[in-house]
Amino acid sequence: MMVESHRNMLWPHYLNLMLGLWLLTSPFTLGYMSDFAPDANQLRVMAERDLAPFELRNLLMSWSDVISGVLVIVFSALSADAWRRNPWAQWANAFVGLWLLFAPLVFWTPLPEAYANGTLVGALVIALSVLIPMMPGMSMAGMMGKPDVPPGWAYCPSTWLQRMPIGVLALIGFLISRILGAYQLGHLDGVWEPFFAGVGEKQGVMNGTETIITSDVSKAWPIADGALGAIVYTLELVMVWMAGKTRWRTMPWMVLGLAILILPLGVVSIYFVIIQPIVIGTWCSLCLIAALAMAVMIPYSLNEFVAMGQFLVWARRQGKPFWRTFWTGDAMDGGSDDTSKGLAATPREQWAQATRGVTYPWTLLLSIAIGVWLTFTRLSFDSAGAMADSDHLVGLLVVTFTIIALAEVGRATRFINIPFGIWLIAAPWLLDGVASSAAVWNSVICGALLIVLAIPRGRIKDSYADWDRFIV
Repeated sequence: MMVESHRNMLWPHYLNLMLGLWLLTSPFTLGYMSDFAPDANQLRVMAERDLAPFELRNLLMSWSDVISGVLVIVFSALSADAWRRNPWAQWANAFVGLWLLFAPLVFWTPLPEAYANGTLVGALVIALSVLIPMMPGMSMAGMMGKPDVPPGWAYCPSTWLQRMPIGVLALIGFLISRILGAYQLGHLDGVWEPFFAGVGEKQGVMNGTETIITSDVSKAWPIADGALGAIVYTLELVMVWMAGKTRWRTMPWMVLGLAILILPLGVVSIYFVIIQPIVIGTWCSLCLIAALAMAVMIPYSLNEFVAMGQFLVWARRQGKPFWRTFWTGDAMDGGSDDTSKGLAATPREQWAQATRGVTYPWTLLLSIAIGVWLTFTRLSFDSAGAMADSDHLVGLLVVTFTIIALAEVGRATRFINIPFGIWLIAAPWLLDGVASSAAVWNSVICGALLIVLAIPRGRIKDSYADWDRFIV
């Protein structure tokens, strides 16, 4: 049956083979080695980053595409063998695709066409290697067994609609990061910024977004960090749409990988937003939108992560090998079939299925509003120095942790707002930069409200087996 399923899905490997031929000829058809006349933006990037000559970088990019094209052709031919499955060849092709995503960044290509070609073909190679065909290495028992809905749960956390919000938000982040990365590589003359101006020596020369993404904080990365963000979002999109609705038990490693991309990297994205006015002195509108998208992904991804963790705990208690179960998955006792209508449902029903597991208690929404308000005390109360920085830092942390608490399985995260509230009450007497008594009362009232609003749990609609005891 496995061989027959493999034979029915050979076409993605043949498409990959054609993409390999495309890569092999790209340097010649797209003119990587043609006479190159850099513009002012590319010269600026070269000077700021102390980069190698344009000719050398274009040559390295050409060789990268040629060698990668040959590898994709070889691995695709092996993957398309109708008589023998070669799972390692599928994974090898996926890693070549990953390199294609990184190559334009590693070589700081000055060619927009090389950047677009490498990232687009790289994403397609990954999708056609392991996303569309049968995932190599999965357990037969896991694929053929049950259940769809974890034992003790009221719904399946891995349906297509459950993953839809993450996919939409990742796409928004991807498009924004592509723009930021293209500017950092010198492919664009400027970046749209409707609100914030540049500061310091860049005032009047660059807007806030351009100042942020060319700052010393950004330059601390060896590659363009905006383009790196686009790669992260690309991998999130690949992982979001990989496998079916039982992947919480058939692909635990994939669920964990997606959680790692969303949770820690989401925290890094929030951190970068936090330090913008404190360290650099201005804001980046596009960065704020991307960071918000990353933060909102977190509550929508937690339920699948919890179900995966419960499955691994159950498997361990059953005496199953942990690492084999983690990498190949398995079936599980109990649970039930998924009876939801999925994409055949009405738009309202689809929305209800997509957002299941996330609720919006008014207490948490008001806490988010307070956090946003705290970030504007520089303008509303003329706060300065340590007090303004404290309000900004605490405000964004409150927003982040409260958004996480919107997930029913993560509702206890709201208690982190209590120490934030205590700090806000004490901060006016401990920090300088308090401009008026109104600023003092604002901090005290906001702190007290955060403490009070963190106490009620809010409505919980669904059940989550033994995780229910942590939903307090």
